[in-house]
Amino acid sequence: GINAEYMGGIPCYVTRCGYTGEDGFEVAMPNDKATTIASAFLEKGAQLAGLGARDSLRLEAGLCLYGHELDETISPIEANLQWLIIKSRREQGGFIGAQRVQNELKNGVSRKRVGLTIQGAPARENAKVFTPEGAEIGKITSGTHSPVLRKNVAIAYVTTPFSKNGSKVNVEVRGKMQSAEVTALPFVTTNYYRAPK
Repeated sequence: GINAEYMGGIPCYVTRCGYTGEDGFEVAMPNDKATTIASAFLEKGAQLAGLGARDSLRLEAGLCLYGHELDETISPIEANLQWLIIKSRREQGGFIGAQRVQNELKNGVSRKRVGLTIQGAPARENAKVFTPEGAEIGKITSGTHSPVLRKNVAIAYVTTPFSKNGSKVNVEVRGKMQSAEVTALPFVTTNYYRAPK
């Protein structure tokens, strides 16, 4: 089961599974106690961060956001998340969507989730991705400027032949074509604390 921790006598749930890919903690608490707990963190030196900062971190870490990189139409295989399904389950099935997953593992997929580094302005959600010759091959699901890399990055779904790292593509941003390259995810390598063994 899940056990509640107490912060100043307030029951909270503390986890290390976060939205941003950063090494840290997420704290869930009763709504009416959020200001009290946030103030206590600020008194200890914590700093506030807005949605834009959190989303930049998420993108740099190559993490999916439901409604962008994931929804009911996208399979774990298309999203390059097959590693989340243990081998015995991939082979034996017995879970919702198993038939589709097993078929895609055997026969491949028509599109894949990839990282892109983009020359020029940042490409945002729904920007179209094209081959160098001009054929449409996909779309951006999330995009922003990476403060760490000092370049524009995006996550997109593209047709499988263009999903290999190093593939050259173009992205349409405000009616203009910009060069982009398929890049391995995560864009920024994580540096999670690991306890010594």
